[in-house]
Amino acid sequence: TRNKYAKKYRTKGMPGVARYLATFKRGDYVDIVVDSSVQKGMPFSFYHGRTGVVFNVNRNALGVEMTKIVGNRQLRKRIHVNVAHVRKSRCNEAFLRRVKENDQNKRDAK
Repeated sequence: TRNKYAKKYRTKGMPGVARYLATFKRGDYVDIVVDSSVQKGMPFSFYHGRTGVVFNVNRNALGVEMTKIVGNRQLRKRIHVNVAHVRKSRCNEAFLRRVKENDQNKRDAK
């Protein structure tokens, strides 16, 4: 745990204001990255570094849904995490860019 939650050089201390002002909507992909300087709403260590989908938005927490492999099955896990431990994921940027390009190509072909 000491190494897992350790912060990098020159990033110690409390998170900046921009972290709290980021807007999240239901359906957004988010990465759960625990910020050890904020203990409130900290998820269990298994979820550190995982990506999930937002299913609920509260004042200072997000409901995140992801899958967890237990034995031979995948379980849908829903957890609520403080906004300080969440950041927008870039996992579907390429997909969205590709969709946009394909739509443009379809429009040009007409």
